[in-house]
Amino acid sequence: MAQTPVVAPPKRPEGQWAFGEREPLNANERFKAEDDGLNVRHRIETVYAREGFASIPGEDLRGRMRWWGLYTQRKPGIDGGKTATLEPHELDDEYFMLRVRCDGGALSVPQLRAIADVSTTFGRGTADITDRQNIQLHWVRIEDVPEIWRRLEAVGLSTQEACGDTPRVVLGSPVAGVAKDEIIDGTPAVEEITRRFIGDPAFSNLPRKFKTAISGSPHHDVAHEINDVSFVGVVHPELGPGFDLWVGGALSTNPKLAVRLGAFVTLQQVPEVWAGVTGIFRDYGYRRLRNRARLKFLVADWGAEVFRDVLEREYLGYTLPDGPEPPPPPSGRRDHVGVHEQVDGLRYVGAAPTVGRVSGPLLAQVADLAAAAGSDRVRLTVEQKLVVLDVLPERVDALVEGLEAIGLRVRAASTFRRGTMACTGIEFCKLAIVETKARAAALVDELERRMPDFEQPITINLNGCPNSCARIQVADIGLKGVLAPDGSDAYQVHLGGGLGLTSGLGRTLRGLRVPAAELPDYVERVTRRYDEQRFDGELFAEWAHRADEEDLR
Repeated sequence: MAQTPVVAPPKRPEGQWAFGEREPLNANERFKAEDDGLNVRHRIETVYAREGFASIPGEDLRGRMRWWGLYTQRKPGIDGGKTATLEPHELDDEYFMLRVRCDGGALSVPQLRAIADVSTTFGRGTADITDRQNIQLHWVRIEDVPEIWRRLEAVGLSTQEACGDTPRVVLGSPVAGVAKDEIIDGTPAVEEITRRFIGDPAFSNLPRKFKTAISGSPHHDVAHEINDVSFVGVVHPELGPGFDLWVGGALSTNPKLAVRLGAFVTLQQVPEVWAGVTGIFRDYGYRRLRNRARLKFLVADWGAEVFRDVLEREYLGYTLPDGPEPPPPPSGRRDHVGVHEQVDGLRYVGAAPTVGRVSGPLLAQVADLAAAAGSDRVRLTVEQKLVVLDVLPERVDALVEGLEAIGLRVRAASTFRRGTMACTGIEFCKLAIVETKARAAALVDELERRMPDFEQPITINLNGCPNSCARIQVADIGLKGVLAPDGSDAYQVHLGGGLGLTSGLGRTLRGLRVPAAELPDYVERVTRRYDEQRFDGELFAEWAHRADEEDLR
């Protein structure tokens, strides 16, 4: 806990613990103060799993159970126009989404098989790879949760703090430790943070969710600009390889990109610096209003200089050295799809499922194919893709053929299949307004049919509501679900967002809402205009910010 604050409290109380403001100021803070979310597991195992869905009180059902990766899913048949008008209990189905943590995106073959088994046995075969390197399952019954935990934990997996006001999954480069051009392998830091701090009551009651990214890849492959805290690989001229520290990134309805603190962090320091940043959020974070509780608001109010000063003086007790900015990433794709040589002479093979949608049976097939190729390691990416590491060179072709035979494109992945992602959408999510997954998959198929020779890298992100789980503001073409005047599905358009070389938020075209049925026509039209008007080497985001507005409609 922070001692003797070096910053003054704001004029209006914001529920900041560092200033003694412990009185809960909203319903979420009240239920967290009454009982730590981690404690709900005992009740799930001893009461709710035995007595059924009806036995679960609301503050556990829609609150604390998130601390163990469980959300109620949307009751089927409720249209998007009712999302904001119905009471929570009217939206709840008696089934759950279950999120499995995959820190660093890392899965062994036995772990992948365990997830496939749980999906097939308890989740009607559902499985989605998220853009947070997790796997989400659906149709989970409360009665089955203890057995699901037993099967997952037997192979070292967990759902602990996969959701809730906690430190969520720690993102890591999917090719950490094997990429030939890696600056530094962040895996030890990912593992140490999860070992020491996940499930620690000292960090299990944060103002809101808290997202972490650690990558030593020069390709900036963990979306560091939109995480609460990120460690980005750099080389210090005197201290060698390490990390540049960024804080305060997040999207949703008030998007903000992370800011550099200008501090250099060694690999060994990453866990304690992470704990310091997380401690600042816990102690100084705004707990009065949920929509102002993310770390990005505190960082915006303090600025990088004050934040770094508080981190060093109150939480670390030493000064971090100044460090260099990360160099711009190389041009080209950073999704790791395709066949690539590892530093040890083996190969890694990246495959593209369509918008992250897989299944239990398909994951079991991936596990078999990986094992046959000599691998025991599969990685998930922040682009809803998967990568098989440590493939024997002589078995690459068989692996690629096998993956493509089950619908996971490797060499045959089009730019649209590689670049399109979607959130869960109205199929399962209680916040969603429109359909996303099936519509995005159909869009990919149609664009491949209409534009088979288009090869420029492009990202198309579909989101079912304003919360931006699919990162619409930082996509080349971001599509936010809205309702048309007649109540049908439509999408508000954001153009020219990006991460990496084109890091920034997209343009919103006033009044442009594309009906769902017209999405393929719209995306084809704007994509062809880009291809016709672009300068040599110009990326879509660069073109979209200079293009005339009529060319973007």
